[in-house]
Amino acid sequence: MYLNRQVIVRSLTALALVAAPFSLGAITTQPGKHSSKAKNSKKTAVRKAVPKAAAVTVKTSVVVAKATAAPVKKAARKTATVAKGPWRAPNYAVSTEGDSFDGDDLVARNAAVSALGRLNGSVVVADADSGRVLTVVNQKLAYKSGYQPCSTIKVPVALAALSETVIDRLTKIRIYGNTKVAMTEALARSNNYYFASLGEKLGFERMSYYARLFGLGEKASLNIDEEQPGILPSETPKSGMGMMTSFGDGITITPLEMAGLMGAVANGGTLYYLQYPKNAQQAGTIVPQVKRRLDIDMLIPEIKPGMMGAVEYGTARRIGFDPNEPIYGKTGTCTDTRTPTHLGWFGSFTEVNNQRLVVVVLLTGGSAVSGPTAAGVAGNVYKNLSADNYFAKRPTVIASAGQ
Repeated sequence: MYLNRQVIVRSLTALALVAAPFSLGAITTQPGKHSSKAKNSKKTAVRKAVPKAAAVTVKTSVVVAKATAAPVKKAARKTATVAKGPWRAPNYAVSTEGDSFDGDDLVARNAAVSALGRLNGSVVVADADSGRVLTVVNQKLAYKSGYQPCSTIKVPVALAALSETVIDRLTKIRIYGNTKVAMTEALARSNNYYFASLGEKLGFERMSYYARLFGLGEKASLNIDEEQPGILPSETPKSGMGMMTSFGDGITITPLEMAGLMGAVANGGTLYYLQYPKNAQQAGTIVPQVKRRLDIDMLIPEIKPGMMGAVEYGTARRIGFDPNEPIYGKTGTCTDTRTPTHLGWFGSFTEVNNQRLVVVVLLTGGSAVSGPTAAGVAGNVYKNLSADNYFAKRPTVIASAGQ
């Protein structure tokens, strides 16, 4: 049985107000440096709500099924796409159908197609040092106006909070009782209450400023005409800032936007326009184009341990940690209530032989879909490339042009 989404919203919001060592009245809405004082209240109610909410992280959005139970069941019987739940997208599909890949790096494409297999989703592989898109599997899905980012929103939220000095990597936030966590563990284990607290500290205006700065809500590419931008809300979602900064409520992003952001984290702060060559000739003549330079180079070392921790011991551990070819990433699992479609996200990058490669996976479907599943797909992309000795064969990209 699913918990009512409103219960979780109230739990997250209440916890953020209790756990966050700050005064909401002391925070302004303009980007800048701020300081605040601790204020704690409503401890008993939050302690009761937290364990119940934590047990159903993956199912937060399914309250929509209660209002539309009969139509959803009827549609499910007609389409036979999902056996259980309110979701209308199939778990499995031919995800390569309709793709154009004349300009692809065929080794990268084969690695991605093989890793995705029968799952219904999209894989984007890009060069973080140039913005060149090496392949897009399931272009119809990747070019849409996006889906809720789920817990992958925690990466830009962490960068925003660090930029505003509302916390640092070692700052511990009380989750419940005597339990406190800092940023590394919160990213690795995708702690919703920690990031709900950061959302309350940042506020809507500041979070929106950084989301746009990092490329959300705008097209990521320079030359993909079919690409549609994701959406950023014009005001705080009804569910509150806690849900916005822990589950991405009110926001939609595309796999391309996620690839652009992950590339900037990987290369030290340069947000490139993504360029997807249409043929082999274009692939050999791409000149990197900088969209903007992000002032996050000093902050990236603060979030990388958590992104590596996700693979080593956290939500993406099914990849299998390899210290010789480390993978940094963030999972995301939730239901996109607009569709409704269950989602599994994984945004990631690796650094091998001075090459930084980005792999983003978005899975759509029903109960079989999750962030850890998406991480497993990405892990297989990296393993397929390593098995082909890809990083040794591929020349290092020099991205000085266009900067």
